[in-house]
Amino acid sequence: MVDILQRVGVVAPRETVHAALTTIEGLAGWWTQDTKGDAAVGGEIRFDFEPGSITVRVLESRPDLVRWEVVDGPAEWIGTHIVFELAQESEYTIVRFRHEGWAEPVEFMAHCTTKWATFLMSLKRLGETGVGEPAPGDVQISDWH
Repeated sequence: MVDILQRVGVVAPRETVHAALTTIEGLAGWWTQDTKGDAAVGGEIRFDFEPGSITVRVLESRPDLVRWEVVDGPAEWIGTHIVFELAQESEYTIVRFRHEGWAEPVEFMAHCTTKWATFLMSLKRLGETGVGEPAPGDVQISDWH
């Protein structure tokens, strides 16, 4: 098993970043505008993109940790976990991100590594300015079908 790892500092209180990860409005503000579902522990959230969608089950939601399990979407994602660890360090909320449990480091994983970085920068912008760059207005790196 292999993981995608990222780290970004957001100049915002941890509560602001946590809300962006645990509310439908917050998630729609940085990942994809077409987000719906139940963001409470045990709930499922659906994220629609072109050309497909991803559904996660919320496993944990604490002030310092948000953890999801992917239950529908690309075959490589199903059964993986998406984890956001949050720590306040001076004026920064440090987001330690993991997309863990990939079966192998395939080409799609390389694509997703770059896309996660762009979306985490969108989360940073949302936390710092109130405006992120969620899909479909996100940075395009290539077509993936």
